[in-house]
Amino acid sequence: MTLPDQWLAAPADEDLRRTFADPDLDDSGWEPIAVPGHWRSTPAFADHDGPLLHRARFEQSPGAGDRRWWLRFDGLFYEGDVWLDGTYLGATEGYFFAHEFEVTEQLRARSEHQLAVEVACSPQTNRAHKRNITGVFQHWDFLDPDWNPGGIWRPVHVEESGPVRIRHLVTRCLEATPARAVLSLTADLDAAEATEVHLRTTVGAADHGTDRTLAAGANTVEWTVTVERPQLWWPHALGDAHLEQTTVEVRVRDAVGSRVSDRRRFRTGLRQVSMRKWVLSVNGERLFCKGANLGPTRMALGEATPDELAADVEAAKATGLDLLRVHGHVGRPETYDAADRAGMLLWQDFPLQWGYARSIRRQAQRQATEMVAMLAHHPSVAIWCGHNEPMGLDISPEAFTEPHRLAGLGLRALVSQQVPTWNKTVLDRTVKRAIEAADGTRPVIKHSGVLPRLPALEGTDSHLYFGWYWGDERDLPGFARAMPSQVRFPTEFGAQAVPETDDFMDAAQWPDLDWDRLGRTHNLQLALLDRHVPREGRTYEEWKDATQAYQATLLRHHVETLRRLKYRPTGGFCQFAFADAHPGVTWSVLDHERVPKAGHAALAEACRPVIVVADRPPAAVAPGRALALDVHLVSDRRVDLTGTVEVEACWEGGGHRWAFTGDVPADACVLVGTVQLEVPDAPGELVIALSGEVGDDRPTNEYRTTITA
Repeated sequence: MTLPDQWLAAPADEDLRRTFADPDLDDSGWEPIAVPGHWRSTPAFADHDGPLLHRARFEQSPGAGDRRWWLRFDGLFYEGDVWLDGTYLGATEGYFFAHEFEVTEQLRARSEHQLAVEVACSPQTNRAHKRNITGVFQHWDFLDPDWNPGGIWRPVHVEESGPVRIRHLVTRCLEATPARAVLSLTADLDAAEATEVHLRTTVGAADHGTDRTLAAGANTVEWTVTVERPQLWWPHALGDAHLEQTTVEVRVRDAVGSRVSDRRRFRTGLRQVSMRKWVLSVNGERLFCKGANLGPTRMALGEATPDELAADVEAAKATGLDLLRVHGHVGRPETYDAADRAGMLLWQDFPLQWGYARSIRRQAQRQATEMVAMLAHHPSVAIWCGHNEPMGLDISPEAFTEPHRLAGLGLRALVSQQVPTWNKTVLDRTVKRAIEAADGTRPVIKHSGVLPRLPALEGTDSHLYFGWYWGDERDLPGFARAMPSQVRFPTEFGAQAVPETDDFMDAAQWPDLDWDRLGRTHNLQLALLDRHVPREGRTYEEWKDATQAYQATLLRHHVETLRRLKYRPTGGFCQFAFADAHPGVTWSVLDHERVPKAGHAALAEACRPVIVVADRPPAAVAPGRALALDVHLVSDRRVDLTGTVEVEACWEGGGHRWAFTGDVPADACVLVGTVQLEVPDAPGELVIALSGEVGDDRPTNEYRTTITA
């Protein structure tokens, strides 16, 4: 039974805390509130930071027998204390996984019930030492920093079982080949008394049974199921995303025979993943991962519809992406189900973002294990990551308003990357070990965006914000030549752009917009945007279009550069970021209404299965200069092909053509020719256009430069 969605709520104070769990309390003056939901979506609590007291009435009369009853919260943001009919059931901590309590005695005692929950999601006033494991929801430059996600944000149920309850079930795929697949299952079983049970597992047509003896109380049981000649799950670039309906039953015996005490049903995929030198393989087939960072679909994630959650995954697939990095949070189940169906790989972050207090270590270890238990059966989840940018810094919107403040932040960030810190050295090691202990079938990355530390020069995946936080957007190829280890797997790069859905900008006030509000609430990093796309001399529409054009240019050339380095050494990338969770000027290519920016088309074009690219000419060239531009074909197709490329250079009053032919092996990047050109004495624009024919693909590209006078 799912509890009614209309509850009552009131702000907590010391007097009300003592009495609010009393079933006879008069709550007629309390405010109605929607559950599931976030309390700030209720006007009466729009500015409230909690704690908030919640009450709900329901009827349930289980009767006699050996049936057991459980109160289950699918998600509570972030801490809770729970009472039923005046009896304290316990406390919860952790927003993304379920919490449950046995309530058999309470439900048998009466038929009308009063549920009371105190919910707290304390603001993180010291963001360098946060205490809530809420990831991006309470510290990120992509959301409103004044937002509080607190609330009972997912449904609340009363569930029934027999004398043995499945409290946790972790399903992992140990092996997957065309000959056979092996699933490992670990269940935490709660038995009312010592008993023998039969565990029956079906995976598609495969049926498996095993008998176990349980003690009264908690029991951990492990077993494996072998599926002969399985249909494998593949990423959409490699094959079909085949899913198997899976059922796990715990059966007990009575005088009549065997009966089901508890059951779990879910879909899983039979596949195995590995990563070597930052190249991901699925079922033994390597894959160059073209990806993007996926933040929460909505800032109030509990209020996103299932269709909205699935649509983000489908939009990423339509863009040509193979991988989504679930950035700094654990999402709703619908996101993972959609990724399973779509054949979309997921890089799953544990919700640690920037700096944390020492006191969270044990809680982080527990919650990392819960994350694996919740998500391990999803074949789409390919990579675990423990912590995003583990810098103990209070990164605030104000740091990006003035160049000197930004420089100071950058210096502190660099120092924190190079020296041992509690977050990077102790906390992240704890989280990584917890994940590996719970799931040894996937690669685990300790933390993301950690620069190489002298003298090792290894680092992790890279955050390469050339053309935004530092340098010029043209700097990436030179950096890749100088530091190849740092382009093995970039998981963040991009530039901000003003979205099409821009009512929040109040453009009628141009050029005197409320820049402080836009910086704090809507994420605009004005000092950086002015550096790359100055406002001076432009109308608002011209400026907006220029920001989108700049973002599109950066994304296109960054992706082309990384794809040219396919497997030598780059194993993939994740652009930052795919879609907005609330109105903002951000790095996303889809705004909060999912209207695309110009960067979206550029990303989609650069992620086509076959592209043709050339060395990028300088922004300006002098007459008489010799240009030598290598031309490459990059193919993600899984078959060998032969490709031809025609190149045409055009300038005022003249032009020249070249044609190249070459073999293009499966899943490879090849040099097909070099354009040799002496820049003519023809001031103006020089356009170099490429058109290819590779199997059924017809890739095109174009480069422009200015011939100086």
